[in-house]
Amino acid sequence: MLSVDKKKCFYCGTCVSVCPQAAIELLDIGEVAIGGGCVEYVCRKWNCRLCVKSCPVGAIYEV
Repeated sequence: MLSVDKKKCFYCGTCVSVCPQAAIELLDIGEVAIGGGCVEYVCRKWNCRLCVKSCPVGAIYEV
């Protein structure tokens, strides 16, 4: 499962643009949503972690 460190994230949108499953979206200021169970299954199956790799401040991490 992936999570976002809200203290590090500055909502640049890089993770949104690199996700091939469109599983991440920026919500109201101060909120980032990473998809639910179905998306987690796809993310684990693909193991791409492009969002984790592309985050310029390391705000996305695996729990």
